Amino acid sequence: MRPAPILSAFRQALGEAWAGGAGALLPLGFFAGAAVLVPLGIGTDPQTLRAVGPGILWVALALSSLVTLERVFQADTEDGALDLWLQTGVPASAVAAAKTFAHWLAAGLPLALLSPLLALMFQAEASAGLLRNAALYGLGGLAFYFWGGVGAALSATVRRGGLLISLIALPLYVPTAIFGALSMTQGPGSESAPLFLAASTLFALAVAPFAMAAALRLAAD
Repeated sequence: MRPAPILSAFRQALGEAWAGGAGALLPLGFFAGAAVLVPLGIGTDPQTLRAVGPGILWVALALSSLVTLERVFQADTEDGALDLWLQTGVPASAVAAAKTFAHWLAAGLPLALLSPLLALMFQAEASAGLLRNAALYGLGGLAFYFWGGVGAALSATVRRGGLLISLIALPLYVPTAIFGALSMTQGPGSESAPLFLAASTLFALAVAPFAMAAALRLAAD
């Protein structure tokens, strides 16, 4: 496996993540906006906010991850870069994983770093547990971006394919969202939930690149 094309794809994807207006700041704005509006709609009762907070933040994280996914592969199909990637002999799965990881690094990781501040709005205790939760958001967000990458690859040749990406990716998000929200509660099964969250992320990292590669080969034909 030659690393140069993979590094090139990674650097290109970082630039694409910031292209087009606010770029990677759009998911941050969506994430923060969704989290701010919910307390205004359901009231300010501390117990209610504390109960619904984890689930709301995970839903907001999942939806925010969809904002920039349309850019992951679409430009490559339009300018012929996809054909060049496939002709280099480098596994398409490695290129797809590099580009998706770059988008998570530019847009997904800031969401995880913002999550402790937003959790405080839902009456979470200011403790070291917030940093642990930020790590869980980052882990789950990585799974969201890789499953979303499958939708982005399948809709790479579709103009304005954001809706199609959502229809494909959201069902795949369900296990990660469930285990992520459960890991931040005190209910039954919460102690083992982080392990299941990690397992779901590892499964996404193992399977999604090959699914993206297969979709990209179909798009190139």
